[in-house]
Amino acid sequence: MLPILTFPAFDPVIVRFGPLAIRWYALAYILGLVLGWRLMRRLVQQAPVVATTLQVDDFLTWATLGVVLGGRLGYVLFYQPLHYLADPAAIFAVWQGGMSFHGGTIGVTIALICYTWRNGIDLLGFADRIAVVAPIGLGLGRIANFINGELWGRPAPDWLPWAMVFPTGGPIPRHPSEIYEALLEGLLLFLAMLALSRRPGLRARFGWLTGAFLVGYAIARIIGEFFREPDAFLGFLWAGATMGQLLCIPMLLAGLWLMGRSRAQPAPA
Repeated sequence: MLPILTFPAFDPVIVRFGPLAIRWYALAYILGLVLGWRLMRRLVQQAPVVATTLQVDDFLTWATLGVVLGGRLGYVLFYQPLHYLADPAAIFAVWQGGMSFHGGTIGVTIALICYTWRNGIDLLGFADRIAVVAPIGLGLGRIANFINGELWGRPAPDWLPWAMVFPTGGPIPRHPSEIYEALLEGLLLFLAMLALSRRPGLRARFGWLTGAFLVGYAIARIIGEFFREPDAFLGFLWAGATMGQLLCIPMLLAGLWLMGRSRAQPAPA
């Protein structure tokens, strides 16, 4: 039997200023939004141009609200609706954790539809550029999950050299599934999306990159969920699937539909 790794004693709070605490999870959200914003300013200017850099700057506020509000409400509705129905005030206790990527996606989508309609921007063209940068935030968020010692994995086999005992996961060595998901949903998906975005023919097919992101994320999340311990209050659902896997099915179908319907944009006269 190989030696078991012990979870590093990370402090979830980076620094405190009296009652104010800056947490790693908040930093991951901020850093993901800022890095994505800087890269997107370059992407929207690639042919075919879909927006101005000033419009990208303005959308940052909309995206932030969509991620935070959608992520929180998605967690409330998808994962623990009865708990929050009994204690509605707990919905606002975001420092206790509880964000849903699928809810955040819905929130950003609503913000995206409203913003592009208001500013006369092509919806799918703008969404394609967001799809390229989205994995940055996903990867950073998973790293923050690991630092917080949450969302750990299922029991690992004895031969796994990186099996880890988590503080809240009992004495059982587990998969560090947060790292798996950071690599799948973050690094690998980002590299794939960046490579696809470098092809002018795909950039011209508005909606194709958005579809590719939805398909890529759905596959990465479904794989990652096989190593992640399901939430104790939900457990395994239909056919042994987790909630995360079931929520990825409509994303996968929507992504395939977007890729199939995408057509190259006509060249400007």
